[in-house]
Amino acid sequence: MLRRNLYQEFYKLGHRKITWWSPIILLLLMVITGYGIGYNEGKLLTVTNYNSPDWIILLLVVVGATTFSMEFQNNAILTLLTKSPNKAIVYLSKYLVLFCYDCFLHAIAILFTIGLRYAPLNSHVSWSTIYLYHEPLWENMLKTVGVDLLTTMFIISLVFLLSCLINSNATVTIISLLIVFMGQFVSSSLLNYQDWLPLIKWNPFNMINLTREYYNYVTYYATSQLSNAQLLTGTLCYTLLFVTLGYLIFRKKYF
Repeated sequence: MLRRNLYQEFYKLGHRKITWWSPIILLLLMVITGYGIGYNEGKLLTVTNYNSPDWIILLLVVVGATTFSMEFQNNAILTLLTKSPNKAIVYLSKYLVLFCYDCFLHAIAILFTIGLRYAPLNSHVSWSTIYLYHEPLWENMLKTVGVDLLTTMFIISLVFLLSCLINSNATVTIISLLIVFMGQFVSSSLLNYQDWLPLIKWNPFNMINLTREYYNYVTYYATSQLSNAQLLTGTLCYTLLFVTLGYLIFRKKYF
């Protein structure tokens, strides 16, 4: 039964224009980043896949917000629920398909990075160059991708939770984007009160810093007050929490 639901979700995703426009938009944003950061920043651009983590989150929020909200608005969700034995399969299949699309975008970003490294955007740097954490450049890049997969799925779990609470696609998208781009500022403001509330540094907004702190530890540790391992742990815990809460709300929702 899960297989059938997965097939349906992949079919719907594959027939949406935004699914295939996203890689093109991603490439354009990566090229703009390459020009904007500077010719001599080849190592940083390679490790961050030309800042693709920020662009992929943006694209996933748009795609993810419509996964539930549009079906709530046009009542298409009723058809899915009628054909599925329980709501858990519907919810899980949507999350798994979006995770696969997340992996697809990151894989595309790696391929684009390999190509852009040989374009006249930045200085050429060997893959074996030792960079972050005394590791070669290629390893830094792959680890950044792995870390960002966790960060993006944390954001998607939050998007799903909001989608189950709010039926408006536009509202969910706007709130999610505000969280992504203003979360760091909100977290920094909350950390001003950590003398009275030491656990405030574990607020969910702080977990958005996970990817950035990996490739810029000194700057972002001062902002987050948490180590890479602590941010990783917090991100996994909040992802599980938001996925669970989203499902519980979805299960109790009346259509």
